[in-house]
Amino acid sequence: MSKSAKLFALAEKRKAITYEGYTAIGDYNGGIWECDYVSPYSKSAHNTDADILIILQDWCSKESFQENVCQETLEYGYTPSVRTNIKLKKLLKKHLNVTFEQTYATNLFPYIKPGPMDAYIPKKDLLKAAKDFTLPIIEIIKPQIAICLGRATFDAIRKACGLESVKDMEEAVKSHFSHQGTEIFFQAHTGPHGQNYRNRNGVDRVSQDWQVMLPYLKNRITSKST
Repeated sequence: MSKSAKLFALAEKRKAITYEGYTAIGDYNGGIWECDYVSPYSKSAHNTDADILIILQDWCSKESFQENVCQETLEYGYTPSVRTNIKLKKLLKKHLNVTFEQTYATNLFPYIKPGPMDAYIPKKDLLKAAKDFTLPIIEIIKPQIAICLGRATFDAIRKACGLESVKDMEEAVKSHFSHQGTEIFFQAHTGPHGQNYRNRNGVDRVSQDWQVMLPYLKNRITSKST
């Protein structure tokens, strides 16, 4: 079975079940958000031969669907004007010399949480999603590196791999680890809060953190996309 077929099977698994207390992507706006990926975020970054896998925590919340449908978000799977996405693209290009489209990008938690975008998702639910969806994605794509944006995302992947959680951001940065040939890194979330916190007191720690990943990119980045 091809990588694309395996990833499609994961998307079908996501469609077939919804965790208790959450809703599905297809439950809103007449199902227009549904897609053939685990997360709509993969619409614009689904290179199955990518050397870089990007993992964010979750895609959307229930309250967000009360707003008018954004056609850009519907088309691309993300909103280009959101600062989180602008910064992520800049960091990828500056430090790893790749475009967002050359990577594979996804969300660890593939369901819609109640409340606003900053609503909390319990650790047990993130862990379950990491086991059900994110680790299989890593194992299918087999990238050189996986970048977990935010501690909650990184800790869920660590726990799914049988490792302990990290105590703080400083430890997270130093605690990258290997899973089936992929080196998995923590990076501060690319939203303003995560970036400002990591770069507190005027020290550009984010650039230093991203440079650490460069030696782990053993192969040239491929632009092939399926």
